Amino acid sequence: MLELLPSPLAIVMHDAGAANHIIAWFRFLSNQKIDLAIHACVTGPASSLWLNAFPHSKICSLTDALLNCKILISGTGWQSHLEHEARKIARDLKIKSVAVIDHWTNYCDRFIRDAEEVLPDEIWVTDEYAKKLAMNHFPNLPILQLPNLYLDNIVGEVQSAKISVAKSSTTRLLYVLEPIRQVWDKSDQQGEFQALDFFINNIDLLECGKNISIKLRPHPSDHLGKYNQWIKLQNKLNISLDDSLTLAEAIAWSNIVVGCQTYAMVVALASGKKVVCSIPPGVATCILPQTEIIKLADLDAGNPG
Repeated sequence: MLELLPSPLAIVMHDAGAANHIIAWFRFLSNQKIDLAIHACVTGPASSLWLNAFPHSKICSLTDALLNCKILISGTGWQSHLEHEARKIARDLKIKSVAVIDHWTNYCDRFIRDAEEVLPDEIWVTDEYAKKLAMNHFPNLPILQLPNLYLDNIVGEVQSAKISVAKSSTTRLLYVLEPIRQVWDKSDQQGEFQALDFFINNIDLLECGKNISIKLRPHPSDHLGKYNQWIKLQNKLNISLDDSLTLAEAIAWSNIVVGCQTYAMVVALASGKKVVCSIPPGVATCILPQTEIIKLADLDAGNPG
């Protein structure tokens, strides 16, 4: 389908989530065709992902990316106004606008900045859960479900990386972090740190044994050193930051993957790992739709004493 899209097309993205999917869809193109067919305006985490996939690609300004383009494909991230501005310009220039939703939460808010809503002409998703949600939220927009090539590719990378992982009697637990961007239950801590504390306080419920190694893998948007102080406070446990080059390598190393509701948990589940949600009880509900994910809060509720 993508090879039938009119060109040149503009790709505008900032956050990693949609970027991973968009890059996976266009990997079949050569670098030469990328330069001829695509005007890429990529910033933030999406920039390094794009240049890693297409190292010779030219990066455009937003104005240049949309100049004379036939269609806009944009992410729907939280961390910038870039994609929102791209959709505004596309609307004004009557350029067809496609937005990629990579998760299962805050669908309406993704298209609002400063109380202004700018909807695309079409929404692309990668699974049936997201398609149903998008159809409910945006009944007047076409919703297309495309293959989840990113998930397929990274699961394949996990399986390949497992070959080089040495067997060990140590339980290897990977904690995949993400910014929650809210405080739960009137705490003075951000949600990601509340979840970490809840996880540590209830780690025995996971029955990992005494010989356990824990690695924290920061989110691409986390600033350097964000979790250093928290790690220092856990001096009775073997905890360190994960330094794997890729998410696939980190997941391949692990026996158990824990997190709040990051997409990395979906990747781990698809790779055959035991996956646990660490959101504390009574503060929020995990929005990941996969029923196989274990809720640490449920284990805690069943262990009152």
